Amino acid sequence: MKRLILASGSPRRRMLLEEAGLEFEIMVSDAPEDISGRSPEETVKELSRRKALSIDPLAEGECIILAADTVVSCDDMILGKPADEEDAFRMLSRLQGRTHQVYTGVTILQGLPGQRKAQTFAVRTDVSMYEASDREIKSYIKSGEPADKAGAYAIQGKGFYFVKEIHGDYNNVVGLPTLAVRMAADLCGLYQ
Repeated sequence: MKRLILASGSPRRRMLLEEAGLEFEIMVSDAPEDISGRSPEETVKELSRRKALSIDPLAEGECIILAADTVVSCDDMILGKPADEEDAFRMLSRLQGRTHQVYTGVTILQGLPGQRKAQTFAVRTDVSMYEASDREIKSYIKSGEPADKAGAYAIQGKGFYFVKEIHGDYNNVVGLPTLAVRMAADLCGLYQ
């Protein structure tokens, strides 16, 4: 199996790769995560590219670098990680009783340092939420779970109780579209 580096400190991405049976190293990217005026899909692709490219000079020898970034979008407005509890309340209130999109951009670099071939793509999942009261939203925020989550909720945690239905890859909402990543990894020869 080729050497795989995950360019992320996300425990959710780590868990998904472990569940896929992959062995990997972690090198956390320090690339800026500022969100531009681009579409949500282009934003996550750009952020994942930045993360992967920031690891490229640090990763010695031939390897595969995997980087990802996830955002939530409602009415084409990107909802990143909340700045504070008030911001989390604003985001969650906006999502109630509506369908929004979760985009994850993935970049895979393969080869030798400075010569790696890049593959970048994005996956979209539609998520519909139940209507929740202000009290329910505030209680969820007090749990601390929304603090570092795009859109201020974690579908794999207590945030699941707000979710009415999803259309697309559940793991994409968690933070890594594992089926698409596996298909791309097969093309890179990761499983050979």
